[in-house]
Amino acid sequence: MNPIAISHVLQRLAASCAMMFSVYGAACAEPVFSFDGTPGKLPKTVVPIHYAIELKPDIASLALPGVEIVDIEVRAPTARLTLNAVNTTFAAVTADGDTARADVALDAGAETATFTFAQPLGVGAHRLRIEFAAQINKFDRGFFFVDYPTDNGVKRLLTSKLEPSDARRIFPCWDEPAFKASFALTVTVPRNFLAVGNMPVVREEPLEPNLKQVAFATTPKMSTYLFVLTVGELERITAEVDGVTVGVVATAGKAAKGQFALDSGVKLLSWFNDYFGVKYPLPKLDLIAVPGGFGGAMENWGGITFFESRLLFDPATNPDSARRGIFGIIAHEMAHQWFGDLVTMAWWDNLWLNEGFATWMATKASEQFYPQWQSWLNGYAQKQYALALDARRTSHPIQQPIADESEAMVAFDAITYNKGQALIRMLESYLGETAFRDGIRGYIAGHAYGNTTTADLWQALESAAHKPVTGIAASFTEQDGVPLIMAETSCSGGDQRLTLRQDRFVIAPVRAGVPALPPRNWQIPVAVGPLRATQPPEIVLLQGSMEIPARSCGEPIKVNSGDIGYYRVEYGPVSRAALAKSLPQMSAEDRVNFLTDSWAMVAAGRAEPPSYLTLVESVGADDRRPVWDQVITVFTALNRLARDRAERPAVQRYARATLRPVFDRLGWEGSGSGDDDNTLLRASLISVLGEFGDEEIIAEAKRRFAGFLQDPKSLPAALRDAVTHIVGITADRATYDTLLALARKSTVTNERLRYYFAAAGARDASLARATLALALTDEVPGTIVTGLINSVAASGEQPDLAWDFLQKNYDTLFAKQGPQFRDQFIANFMTNFSDDGHAAELAAFAPAQATSGGRVMAARATETIAISADLKARALPAVDAWIRQRH
Repeated sequence: MNPIAISHVLQRLAASCAMMFSVYGAACAEPVFSFDGTPGKLPKTVVPIHYAIELKPDIASLALPGVEIVDIEVRAPTARLTLNAVNTTFAAVTADGDTARADVALDAGAETATFTFAQPLGVGAHRLRIEFAAQINKFDRGFFFVDYPTDNGVKRLLTSKLEPSDARRIFPCWDEPAFKASFALTVTVPRNFLAVGNMPVVREEPLEPNLKQVAFATTPKMSTYLFVLTVGELERITAEVDGVTVGVVATAGKAAKGQFALDSGVKLLSWFNDYFGVKYPLPKLDLIAVPGGFGGAMENWGGITFFESRLLFDPATNPDSARRGIFGIIAHEMAHQWFGDLVTMAWWDNLWLNEGFATWMATKASEQFYPQWQSWLNGYAQKQYALALDARRTSHPIQQPIADESEAMVAFDAITYNKGQALIRMLESYLGETAFRDGIRGYIAGHAYGNTTTADLWQALESAAHKPVTGIAASFTEQDGVPLIMAETSCSGGDQRLTLRQDRFVIAPVRAGVPALPPRNWQIPVAVGPLRATQPPEIVLLQGSMEIPARSCGEPIKVNSGDIGYYRVEYGPVSRAALAKSLPQMSAEDRVNFLTDSWAMVAAGRAEPPSYLTLVESVGADDRRPVWDQVITVFTALNRLARDRAERPAVQRYARATLRPVFDRLGWEGSGSGDDDNTLLRASLISVLGEFGDEEIIAEAKRRFAGFLQDPKSLPAALRDAVTHIVGITADRATYDTLLALARKSTVTNERLRYYFAAAGARDASLARATLALALTDEVPGTIVTGLINSVAASGEQPDLAWDFLQKNYDTLFAKQGPQFRDQFIANFMTNFSDDGHAAELAAFAPAQATSGGRVMAARATETIAISADLKARALPAVDAWIRQRH
């Protein structure tokens, strides 16, 4: 970023903070800046222009020696250059040939290396030469190895994962997003390996013995975290679109399973080129299937990496509906190629610019190409998860201050992704699709190859839409919290009026000495309309309170029509009664919205559980999957809270009585494409009814699994996860051993996960101990170790057993799993509990408090435990009494 752009960034940030203080009475948090005011921690007296990197990974010893030539620009004379490095040793560092040699000082805590020269480097261009040796890791940080089973034995693959700050684990660099530079990579690998990077291969030369050197074309300017390198026994299928080669890369023998992914990539690239108004700028885009190491995907520019089961599709082992997830994650990561890669946030406090937008775009793309999936409706839970977290004390603004790398890592949460997505959808609805798209096109074109802040996006949208955006958007991005709109109708002379008043929605148990959460004010686009309207709902901008003329008296008026807004609605008695009576007449979106808000009022202590349960009684057995999915979610939460309590039998009995008619309507066989909502609902019901102790469902699941063992084709792929899950939680030793044998036999990632996780859900304590012991071996892929441990606690209902295991084996697990295990997993695991005692144990567990990011996660987990304890104490007795009275 040039100095003029830097000053503009600072001015925009200052203006944004001043606006927040004057309008909302709340100061915004200070972002992290280096001494010259640019976002980041490293000094900006020296900036990289180009890296020429040569790596020679040793697959056996896991050493990663390398040499890099870095062209730099010195902006002020300096004898000290500070950049990032982790677990790296240095052989020699020189500048401008051998004329200047540097001493190297390492700071492990700051993850930096400082080069000190005898004489200052003058202003202008210089060239560094750095000889170094890094490490190939066991865990998914930096460059790491993945061992995976094949029909010809265990193979090893090497790949990278660098976001937010792990490029420094591969090569010394200025590892902050504002330091954009070009990269030219050369790597030495075995001759039978395929090497994949950000750019196409431009040269391959054979070396002895049985090695080759592979050189890639130079990248455009980009941030370090977008660098990628994957090497292994790989194969590639390709297609051409708009002058770009799109490829799917997989381990040998599996590339054909990437055909759906390849077809999706082709159609998405063409559509994104049009939507963004700027064509994808690289000559190739590879979608790389990694058979282990990490569980998601990473948007590396030109070479997106995916956990194998998230990218490859095999109709022999995948349900047809798996295409939904595959398409969605490809769309998310490809949207990043523009929103994040081409245009990048200046610092991690604006991470939501990447993730919120890509999450929104993935659903928009799914609606574009597969409208039958109804992705907004069926994905309603994403926003609900954000609303639940955002109502707590430990929430944070979408734009949040990030002090260091550990805090950047834990910023990848539902507030960043899902609240960001919900805000963008609400703004698009308010501005209109065309104006919103025009604003995005202006934003991308105006900031290509550069760095931005949130203020740049608002400015682009305002310019295109000619509507106020900044005030609305900032009220949702620069402060935490969930708006609560209280709505009530009144009649006078046959005319009905709707009164709206905003407050703050809070789920925070009252505790002695803990102050109440402060009030908030928002500018909220509110969609309002009668249920039987023939026109789109009216959108009003609510800043405090207002009255709206409505229809004739008695006609139900729905707030948040279409469930597009990011807010809760609490209806007064008259409005609520009218809407509850008309629930069947609502759209599916509005039924889901009404149900979720009703349960949220219970969770917040603003309503009693019978208000929600009575509403569920009016849901028809033939209602839509997302409606019943919402009910299943609440029943599952109550069942979890009731573990080891007297209320559980009644909760389970009522859940079975409510859900079984829905399943009976669908039946075990059913009809449909295998990718329709009834098929998905059937699988969900089998799982939950089995968990709730439906003996007929359990017996039939076992019978079908036995048939599957004799003839795998006898069990449809759409039911395999559900049936195997029920077989797992009810397993005896023989069944448990059968599940493990199936996992060990398979070389298909999604199958292995199915069987390992089913075994981990066994509720027999001796089998749970066996699973935990298995987690310490090299048999279980490192990717799923933490998932297995959590499954023992959750599905297997053995949280204390798993917690004892974690404490006793912490050092061993941390060495295998890496920093994320310490900073995130431990805290998340503890949310399996709902009592003060375990909250205190988390607070006393030193590793969970070792970093600022870890302390953030521990505080969130402690609050989750407190909220669960409060709901358990309040809701379960009331639910039990209502069930006994009514049933």
